[in-house]
Amino acid sequence: MALITASTSARTKILKSALSVIRAKGYAATSVDDLCSVAGVTKGAFFHHFKSKEDLAVAAADFWAATTGEFFAGAPYHVHPDPLDRVLGYLDMRKAMLIGAVPDFTCLAGTMVQEAYGSNPMIRAACARAIFEHAGKIEADLAAAIKAHRIEAQWTAASLALHMQAVLQGAFILAKAKGDAQIAADCIDHLRRYVELLFSRATKQEEAA
Repeated sequence: MALITASTSARTKILKSALSVIRAKGYAATSVDDLCSVAGVTKGAFFHHFKSKEDLAVAAADFWAATTGEFFAGAPYHVHPDPLDRVLGYLDMRKAMLIGAVPDFTCLAGTMVQEAYGSNPMIRAACARAIFEHAGKIEADLAAAIKAHRIEAQWTAASLALHMQAVLQGAFILAKAKGDAQIAADCIDHLRRYVELLFSRATKQEEAA
């Protein structure tokens, strides 16, 4: 994510502060004062741009989807001609992103929806959009890989794309529980092997044997 600079608009500063503060503290524990302090803006500026903390949360989920979407759209794994290699490259990149403190690599939408899915339908819907739109991008490569590798199965590209997101979100939860990224990395390794097996591709370990 881009850093907050002096030239950044107040609205964008608040949105960027939400990405970091909510991932670190959770939605319920994050106050408007917290957001304003990190953004370096006044509460007046906050309420000029957002009617409430809920309004900010919905906007933050959409902002998260837009910024991460742009980030992944420019990722190097897209250069692979084989769509399966693009999918595996995506997983390799997700593992490589497990750096820094746990909040630095976890998902804003996943964090908020765990808290608000039953109490705030607007936040739940915004988080769902972010998660499912991202899964849709992976689904496109999976569909192409199924065709390219002539896979006949009862499962679909859509179901596998969502399963991959479920594993990633679960991996983040385990990392939070342990305070350690390694458990998330192990989950992604298992997921990668699973995808390789679904497409009847030997794992790296088997190829080396």
